[in-house]
Amino acid sequence: MSSSQFSQEIVSFIPHMRAFARMITQSHDKAADLVQDTIVRALKAEHQFTPGTNLKAWLFTILRNLHVNNLRRNKIRFDSIEDGALEYFAVAASQDSHLELQEMRRCMTKLSREHREILILVGASGFSYEEAAAVCGCAVGTIKSRLSRGRQELYNLMMHGDEGARKSLSARTKAARLRDTADEAIAA
Repeated sequence: MSSSQFSQEIVSFIPHMRAFARMITQSHDKAADLVQDTIVRALKAEHQFTPGTNLKAWLFTILRNLHVNNLRRNKIRFDSIEDGALEYFAVAASQDSHLELQEMRRCMTKLSREHREILILVGASGFSYEEAAAVCGCAVGTIKSRLSRGRQELYNLMMHGDEGARKSLSARTKAARLRDTADEAIAA
């Protein structure tokens, strides 16, 4: 693959990288910087890319790793959007789909980083479990588990709000403890 073909393929993935970066950073400016840094790193490391492999997954891995490094460096916390900030995102009541999208975005910010990341990679970006596992550097089973828990947590937030999600999480925690206790009793 020539350098110009490599660059053209990278350009074709920019919209996907922007969408992913916006969701994980929750900021258009930070997302733009992250995508730009990703492209610069990818172009510098072109010699490390193996032609015939998945360029999209390679780019998303670079993007994700840059984001995690930035979080570690700056010790940024993911805070939920406060009520005052919701006014900024509010739209007219006649635009139900926009309201639903805003509500989903608000709920997505309340998910853990791992759950949000997997939902975006698999659900929104169309990555397979194997590709998502390669991007995140973990096993396929871990991806499936995080995806399932993330979907359930997002559903609870969307349907029942914060209180319903806490109750569901509390019930799942109790169930897991009971399972662990039962497993220990059987093993003994």
